[in-house]
This record gives sequence, structure tokens and C-alpha cells, in this order.
Amino acid sequence: MEMRDAIEADAERLASLTDTPRDVMRNLVHDRTVRVVEETGDIRGFVSYDAREQTVYVTQLEGDSGVYDELLEEPVRFARTEEMAVELLVPETESEIRDAATAAGFERTGGGPRFDGESTTRYRTNDP
Repeated sequence: MEMRDAIEADAERLASLTDTPRDVMRNLVHDRTVRVVEETGDIRGFVSYDAREQTVYVTQLEGDSGVYDELLEEPVRFARTEEMAVELLVPETESEIRDAATAAGFERTGGGPRFDGESTTRYRTNDP
């Protein structure tokens, strides 16, 4: 598998992974850091994140659950280099993401906001 920066041409595949419009994903590629993991030319997942106020915020983690660990390494690596914390909101129904976050060293720090009526849990790592 190969990790690379997302490009605008990836927007259609990213949209299919998230059930969101292609234009939304195209804007995501322009507005955030977006890394994709692909295998033999097929995108298997992506992570998007941005950084502000000493924290890297993971804004989306999507794709095959088998690539979540690899995808989470990207914002964590960036945060370590910049001596920042990383924060991730995990929907209650996403046990694979929760497991990947825990394996990557994230700790549960409390409840997060509701998205589309679903509760989230806030996970954070302060390991620079």
C-alpha cells in the first residue's frame, strides 16, 4: 500500500467512501491536509486533518477498517514533528475507529458533540 497526498482528481472516490457530494470532497482536498492510502491504484481510505492552537484535529477518517491504523499515523507523525496534541472525535457506532485510535495511543477524554444525531467520544494524544 502507498500513502500519498490527495489530489482534486480523487474527489469522486472520496465522495463514494463518505456518501457526500463530489464538490464537498473537492473542497476538503483544498481546505485540509488529506492523505489517502491506495493499493494497486485503488483508494482504500483517507484521513483529513488541520492544525490550530497547538492541536491537530482529525476531521475525517474513512475507508476500509484495515487501513485506519496506517491513516492515523499521518496526523500523529505531523503532530509529533510540530510538538502538538492530536484530537479525534469518534461516533459511538464506529468501534473500528475507536479500536484503531486506542492502538495508536489515543486516550478517551470525554464526550464530544453530536453529529447527525449521533453521540461522539473525544480521543486525544498529547505525546509529542
